[in-house]
Amino acid sequence: MSKIRVLSDHLANQIAAGEVVERPASVAKELVENAIDAGARRIEVDVEAGGRRLLRVTDDGEGMSQDDALLAFERHATSKISTADDLSSISTLGFRGEALASIASVARVELVTQTEGGAEGTRVLIEGGRMRDVKPAARPRGTTITVRDLFFNVPARRKFLRSEATESFHLTSLVTHYALAHPEIAFVLTNNGRESLRAAPAANLRERAYQIFGAEFLDNLLEIGGGHEQIARVSGYVSAPRERRTTRDAQYLFVNGRYVRDRLVSRALGEGYRTVLPHGVYPAALLFLEVPLEEVDVNVHPAKTEVRFRRAAAVTDAVREAVRAALAAGGYVRLTDDAAAREIHAQGADARNDLSTEHGRVASGWDALGVGSGDDAVAERGSTQFGAGYETAGGERSGGEARRRAQAESLPQQESIEFGFTPPSDDELLLASEEFAARAVATPPTPSPERAATDALARNAGVTSREGRENVAGSNGLNATHAGDELTAQHGARVESPELTNATGANSSNGNLSPASQTARGASLPPLNSIAGAMYGVEVENVSTNIRPLYQLEESYIIAIDAEGMLLIDQHAAHERILFDKYRKLEQTRAAESQALLLPETFDLTPAQAAAFDTVAEELETYGFSLMRLSGRTVAIKAVPADLPANEARNMLAEVLETVDAERRGAARESLRERVAASLACHAAIKVNMPLAPEKMRWLIDRLLHTSSPTTCPHGRPAILRLTTRDIERGFHRP
Repeated sequence: MSKIRVLSDHLANQIAAGEVVERPASVAKELVENAIDAGARRIEVDVEAGGRRLLRVTDDGEGMSQDDALLAFERHATSKISTADDLSSISTLGFRGEALASIASVARVELVTQTEGGAEGTRVLIEGGRMRDVKPAARPRGTTITVRDLFFNVPARRKFLRSEATESFHLTSLVTHYALAHPEIAFVLTNNGRESLRAAPAANLRERAYQIFGAEFLDNLLEIGGGHEQIARVSGYVSAPRERRTTRDAQYLFVNGRYVRDRLVSRALGEGYRTVLPHGVYPAALLFLEVPLEEVDVNVHPAKTEVRFRRAAAVTDAVREAVRAALAAGGYVRLTDDAAAREIHAQGADARNDLSTEHGRVASGWDALGVGSGDDAVAERGSTQFGAGYETAGGERSGGEARRRAQAESLPQQESIEFGFTPPSDDELLLASEEFAARAVATPPTPSPERAATDALARNAGVTSREGRENVAGSNGLNATHAGDELTAQHGARVESPELTNATGANSSNGNLSPASQTARGASLPPLNSIAGAMYGVEVENVSTNIRPLYQLEESYIIAIDAEGMLLIDQHAAHERILFDKYRKLEQTRAAESQALLLPETFDLTPAQAAAFDTVAEELETYGFSLMRLSGRTVAIKAVPADLPANEARNMLAEVLETVDAERRGAARESLRERVAASLACHAAIKVNMPLAPEKMRWLIDRLLHTSSPTTCPHGRPAILRLTTRDIERGFHRP
């Protein structure tokens, strides 16, 4: 007897449902996409009990005839594709024809549809994959699909669904995504009889974002546009650096109008904010990519939430450069033109002089050597700080060049001593020498008092050579300089002879080294060795009680010592831990201190935040918040915890609502309280770049030592690093 057998269609559909129908939001996604493909101008979604009891999607699309309505529930029946070649150029959101069959196999489904001008509509009822009834029905043009009792016949799948709040969050997020992707369509979401989202047809994405997120969210957005026609056109909005999120929930990514969760696009978005946002902080984004159909494969994931790009590196470059251009337009970064920079660098000194003259600069002193001052020097530093190669939105650059730069940046770099100048090249030094010689002949300099004194001493001693005069000057403690060593150009630029300025040691002692002398000295110095690898975290049991603060580094870190060596303490992380332990104790005493606001602060929640608000509102009040839910999605903050600055209240509340996502919202109450306390401690703690008096540093260390975990902050990051005396001796090669 054969061991291999063909599965029944019903069982095959249930297996497919395990891939396509992950949760109620997966059902809503398939139904909403079908409505959009049908040309709907209005889509309504009704939900009860997180979608488990009821999920209804109503549209005013083109509808179906009776024959099509029956075929729609057959497996792999679709009107979107007909040949294998169609898979390489899919322009619709749905195309496989397995969604309705999979959904109907694990739920009770009712379909009511009507075409334009049809005599009557059609009603189809299916339970657990079996056809129960087909009869005429009346309704306007369009389709209504009602899904009840999801997974009623698959108890194992039903018990894996999350809480009602979690499933409602996913449904709200799904409708929000497609409302943003199609501003021309009206969307209405009703949850348990309460309207969660209503968006009328909008003229553009900005108007739709205003409908969903409110005016404040728009104020922090930067318009983005760019990319390449043959690779990917990028459009939408990204947030200004001041709009920070601790999760990626506020990143709405679309490829050809399809909502996706793509790591490549998300990573490229993050690279655009490199050096602008700190690690662990994410921007908000409404990012749309228009990719040629043959350049993207949407058939790589059962739920069609992931895509694969044919030229992934080029798409990454397009997204990153478009984001960088948007930040530059907002004044947050400085752009450089790689092609122009390479061309200028390849040309000789004469070309540099011509370029300087063309831009109105005086080709004298260091300008003639190609080392900018003023705004140009800032531009050079900016290009190094923010990364070169980012152009305007319409600029082009090969993906290979970008990849080579990314690989070079990813290599470990040996730290070196920074002297604050760019060493000139040999051609530039030669040019400076020729200019000096020409000017010295044309305009003999007037001797300085020191030079006159040196010449007088030399004449009295009978010395005529230059070396002899310098020796006389050195023996008498004078700062002797050759006559041609200094010239003042017409705008006061200082030009020094590269072959003469290194003549005396006095110049060096006064810090007046010429560029050539500095180059010679800098080239002879070895790289600065780093002992970063010797720094390590401290275990709780190894924390000493006798820690003495010495200094505040960069107004962000406390340098201290104990019996074992040196400690580096993150003042923000340390204060976070202190406040976190304080707030956790308040949960037991219920004695949180509040400060009432003179004028309550109101702000609008996003649909996803509104779904989470009721879950966390009670916990927030435990820590001293006083909140009031107004009409719609508007919330008023009447009081905040005593430790929290009033201007941080809104950001902190938004962060908590966004952090309580998906699975976390179904977690235990204890975990929720810990996250709220950690977020509150983060916003109320001492920030970096904040000067601290010695007494404050001492207080911070003393309080940190009495916390439950003095070596880490509530988010798990280290608060103390140690460098032992033995590590220091080893770094200096001492036995």
